[in-house]
Amino acid sequence: MVKAHVPDLASMGRPVRLSSLIISIRDRILVTLGPKCPYRVGDAVVGDDPYNGRHEGIVMTRRGSSVELGTAAGVFFYDHRHLRRLD
Repeated sequence: MVKAHVPDLASMGRPVRLSSLIISIRDRILVTLGPKCPYRVGDAVVGDDPYNGRHEGIVMTRRGSSVELGTAAGVFFYDHRHLRRLD
């Protein structure tokens, strides 16, 4: 089988600019120093928020300080500071 598109091999060894390298390092440092979510995927928690209301569910995903909570009524997104563990 013949490929219709062949990647340009000259672009594979493209030099990296110093400014883009410094920016990527800075972004990695800011992510590691950012807020950490204490809950793991699969933890049973209660989310209480004036906008979303109170829902019991299981943590489905985490991104930064945002947590996706799977409940019987659907999927809700909470900030991890509005969550607490089930008693």
